[in-house]
Amino acid sequence: MGDNKDYMTHAEELGCIHISEDVLASLAAGAAAEVEGISGLMNLATKKTNARGVRLAMEEEGAVVDLYIMIRYGYAIPEVAEKIQAAVSGAIESMTGFAVKAVNVHVGGVSIQ
Repeated sequence: MGDNKDYMTHAEELGCIHISEDVLASLAAGAAAEVEGISGLMNLATKKTNARGVRLAMEEEGAVVDLYIMIRYGYAIPEVAEKIQAAVSGAIESMTGFAVKAVNVHVGGVSIQ
């Protein structure tokens, strides 16, 4: 695993499971995209994460996910943000077994389409 990617490690009885942070970012992006009222993820120029609109940081207590999104016009921003937080934390925790400390939703704009 010498390809300069960051991995999360989950120790098990039979050995360790290493999951790339890119995988976690993709899970977060996919879960967020399914929430009604989201128009899309914003394009972030970052070398750290390949998934559009997602930044991920690992802390001792769990993953901290930052999502940069566009909301569809007519939807209540707090309600959509709460649904995104629940969907993203649930997807990461259920699919990887890793704890999620926080899901921060950054609304960068409103889409009329």
